[in-house]
Amino acid sequence: MRFPAQIDSCIAGWACALAWESGPGSSTWKLTSADGQHRYLKTRPADAAVTLGGETARMRWARAAGLPVPDVVTACRLGSADWLLTEALPGRSAVDPALKYEPETLVPILARGLRQFHDLVPAPQCPFPFRIDDAIARGRGRVRAGLISAPDMHPEHAHLSPEAALAELERLRPRTEDLVVCHGDYCLPNVLITDGVATGFVDLGELGVADRWWDLAVGSWSVTWNLGPGWEDLFLSSYGVTRDDHRVAFYRLLYDLTS
Repeated sequence: MRFPAQIDSCIAGWACALAWESGPGSSTWKLTSADGQHRYLKTRPADAAVTLGGETARMRWARAAGLPVPDVVTACRLGSADWLLTEALPGRSAVDPALKYEPETLVPILARGLRQFHDLVPAPQCPFPFRIDDAIARGRGRVRAGLISAPDMHPEHAHLSPEAALAELERLRPRTEDLVVCHGDYCLPNVLITDGVATGFVDLGELGVADRWWDLAVGSWSVTWNLGPGWEDLFLSSYGVTRDDHRVAFYRLLYDLTS
């Protein structure tokens, strides 16, 4: 694989292994130096719904604000693709089989990690808005552009046409917002754990100021996807909230329409 010169100059001599692919033109490589250091390199189409340019800006802001997120080494655009090179964070991914083997231990760690993330930086300091109006506007734009179809939706929403999903979103729309700096995609693969504590967070492309239930709805969904049913209530109680089915329904549908 040939990398842009700006990237290549930062990883000359590093071993490169494809870590995962998340769609056409979207790949992540793990890089290892001769002395055992690690970096991660991502590429994504420049016209993606969640751009690496946006993720770069968010990651740099979050790092400067004191959130435990990767340090950006360099980022660039070449042709129709964006590239982002970051330092690795310590810790094991929450999808590590050894961690998933004990969900009764892992789920509270994830919930407390999210609470830490929300409490660390006051929302007014964050320059990236993703309040309800912003989010619904993005969803409407994606529907108008023909980017949403039933196969893109999770099973509980697959019966809805894109237009019906937008109508349901308006019906479910909460009247108030409890604003925090949200991760935006709080799921197990995006959390790193060290000695029983969530110590790092990755994939910050949708970080922004939003209702805390944006993360709570997706985070509790993720424990079901990755660990099986029966863990959502433990996740929410460990975070310190009582389940709000109305907001859960709204933000999960919103996630399907905007991510």
